[in-house]
Amino acid sequence: MSAAPIDLKAFDAYAAQYDAALAKGLSVSGEKKEYFARGRILWLSKKLATLEARPASVLDFGCGTGTAAPVFSEVLSPERYLGVDVSAKSLEIATHTYGNARTAFTSIGVYEPKGEFSLAFCNGVFHHVPLSERAAAVNYIVRALSPGGLFAFWENNPWNPGTRLVMKRIPFDRDAIPLSPPGARKLLRQAGFKILRTDYMFIFPRLLKTLRGLEPLLSRFPFGAQYQILCQKPL
Repeated sequence: MSAAPIDLKAFDAYAAQYDAALAKGLSVSGEKKEYFARGRILWLSKKLATLEARPASVLDFGCGTGTAAPVFSEVLSPERYLGVDVSAKSLEIATHTYGNARTAFTSIGVYEPKGEFSLAFCNGVFHHVPLSERAAAVNYIVRALSPGGLFAFWENNPWNPGTRLVMKRIPFDRDAIPLSPPGARKLLRQAGFKILRTDYMFIFPRLLKTLRGLEPLLSRFPFGAQYQILCQKPL
């Protein structure tokens, strides 16, 4: 693909209008961003429970304006949450809105990974990272995790036509370079991660919400608008 991904620093320009731009794109699904944010973390929580994993600390890589922070607090109750991003304006909004004794936000360039987090998370970040920098970004996360730490890698599913439509409607997603599930697994394996599972979520729009009870049964098939790869740093 010849299109160049957006410079992550350009999100400074979008930070104040981020929610409005995202809402415009997601409107085709009939849902707001909160539905997807909560759905991702609830799904992750269920997968963590099957592993009997109770992460005490969470690194949110590419946290944006911090909207996942309160959901993590409610669902997983970590002792520490740190959101990192390259957009100073987004971090300013996140700190003002969600910062507290257990929740902090800082620049990716300021935080130095030192193997202290039991869970790392990212959502829709890597399709914005230039191809030449993706390996370094994953390595950053590897270094931030403690041995045996888990990484929940969420990305938009380019095999889903609805996803492609949504991305075309969002200014900061139009020129992004999608990452397929096989490509993502290869990237993670090359960094040393052990792949535990891949799940596909958000199959049915609000118009067909009565069918959403089937989504857990269909999560192994590549139908969903997003996918999660749950992987682990070796002990």
